[in-house]
Amino acid sequence: MYFGILIALVPLCLGYLIRFKEQKWIAKINQVLSWMVYFILFIMGTELAHLDNLAANLKIILFYTGIIFICTFGGNFIFLAIVDLFLPWRTSHNDATYQSRFKMILESLRVCIALIAGFVAGLFPLFIWQYSEDITKVVLVFLLLLIGIQLRSNNISLKQILLNKVGIATAIIVILSTFLGGIIAALILAQPVRVGLAMSSGFGWYSLSGILMTEAHGPIIGSATFLNDILRELCAIILIPTLIKRYKLTALGLCGATSMDFTLPMLQKGAGVSIVPPAIVQGFLLTLIMPIFMTLFNYGGI
Repeated sequence: MYFGILIALVPLCLGYLIRFKEQKWIAKINQVLSWMVYFILFIMGTELAHLDNLAANLKIILFYTGIIFICTFGGNFIFLAIVDLFLPWRTSHNDATYQSRFKMILESLRVCIALIAGFVAGLFPLFIWQYSEDITKVVLVFLLLLIGIQLRSNNISLKQILLNKVGIATAIIVILSTFLGGIIAALILAQPVRVGLAMSSGFGWYSLSGILMTEAHGPIIGSATFLNDILRELCAIILIPTLIKRYKLTALGLCGATSMDFTLPMLQKGAGVSIVPPAIVQGFLLTLIMPIFMTLFNYGGI
């Protein structure tokens, strides 16, 4: 229990103590993180290739993904839409065009390509695959260390977080409705409640949620968690242009942890600069608590 929590939190906290001010170092960290994410997904793909009864397991993965996505993303949508109807957030917004929407979707699909490439490579009987679990643990520790540095280098002060009520409110709604959906999904899938909560607590951070769940519950649960968070990002990209004019809180909340980075440009296009602070705060909070909740649900005996 405690080892699983420490292996996730210690490198994250150590990294958060380190701060880089020069953009060239921040850019290098971002580049390394990008390559590490693809490498981890590649390793996950090789583990999938080694599953017994692969065809049956793929059906299970897709079934788990569909249930967890409908329950969590659907729960987010319902609760956020209700808040948007009764407490709408008024901002000035511009009539933006989204010419790069499909380009962003294709870019997001690159992570799936890494997973597929790993799956194909795993079909070949190479001796190195027996060390894949150890390699994954080492890479995970280094990944969390760099993520901590990245968070610290974003210059988001505690004052900014505490004073931004919109970002905090959407983050709370997303967390509560996601966990409710995770509990419902666990009951449908006949899984322990803590597994459903852990699968739901990725908040769109697919690069980390997939590997953490694979470490804790194996490649089937890990892959379903990964695909669930990928679907969140893809659906958010598709829905933002439709929702952003009248349902800003809904559009923001559905982005989850990606509102701080990947989906931020689209949010800004539709709602103007006023949505940037709450988007960053929501993304920062969900990114910060994601490994904490996921490790607690996986190893805390909840």
